[in-house]
Amino acid sequence: MSRKLLKVKNLKTYYKTRMHEKIYAVDGVSLEIEEGKVLGVAGESGCGKSTLAHSLMGLYIPPLYYSQGSIEIDGKEIIIDDKEYLRKNVLGKEISYIPQAAMNALNPTLKIRKFIEDIMAEHRPNLSKKDVYDLAAERFSNLNLSPRVLDAFPNELSGGMKQRTIIAISTILNPKILVADEPTSALDVSSQKIVMKLIKQLLEKQYIKSLIFVTHELPLLYHIADDIVIMYAGEIVERGSSDEVIFDPIHPYSKALMASMLVPEKGAKDQKLVAIPGSPPNLKSVIKGCRFADRCKYADEECRKSKVHEKILDNRIYRCKK
Repeated sequence: MSRKLLKVKNLKTYYKTRMHEKIYAVDGVSLEIEEGKVLGVAGESGCGKSTLAHSLMGLYIPPLYYSQGSIEIDGKEIIIDDKEYLRKNVLGKEISYIPQAAMNALNPTLKIRKFIEDIMAEHRPNLSKKDVYDLAAERFSNLNLSPRVLDAFPNELSGGMKQRTIIAISTILNPKILVADEPTSALDVSSQKIVMKLIKQLLEKQYIKSLIFVTHELPLLYHIADDIVIMYAGEIVERGSSDEVIFDPIHPYSKALMASMLVPEKGAKDQKLVAIPGSPPNLKSVIKGCRFADRCKYADEECRKSKVHEKILDNRIYRCKK
């Protein structure tokens, strides 16, 4: 049986506005991921996907704040007060992050090798610059990038090369868990295919042990994820295998999300796209009932008045009274 690398329990993180209002973008999220598995996180813009990705790092930079909950990586709690220990011993080694809009994450005035030298100076100071270069060149070659990229400036690289370079830099320390936040959103179809293949290679070559893949393109997860969680308004509303969530969703939001997307599957060509009415709730205020109730055609007064707890059906988790 595979060991559970990541355990998140009742995690709550929020943004604080200038008026000192708290916006709980992640509100009571619990999830687990096993070694060797890919967990997809999907939902429309503003559902809390990227905030969850940031929150899993355990390092909270204002206006993002930690409220409660736990994050365990390989049995060790990473919600700690010693931020310097977290930077040196957890980030990059235990868990690493590919940021959204990663192509803009590189300083245009520095060569690629400089980024890697800075990482190694912090985490593996015993290595000489030549050792670092040789290690990076080997890693880049293994990930289908020419070692010549190391001596290039970011503006000399194409969009797809920048994205692959960010992935290589993010995994240079072989983290146990990689969190990829919308890694294909700004790429054309050909570059998306290359990046997806590269990410799969990271698992196959044991550069990473597990992957959390965040995207708003739910059908994309069918080709990479073992399990999928659907987020809505800061909560997880459904979790199941890729086949279950994509082809047989339970929660009304999951169903509506799939109905609003184009999919390349056989027979889907003649299906009409259905827009989800309304907009997500305001997370500044306390929501007593189901957060999807005002947009759900099945909702009644009971859905709006009382808190909706998770249910389990054949190892699938969903949050709905129906």
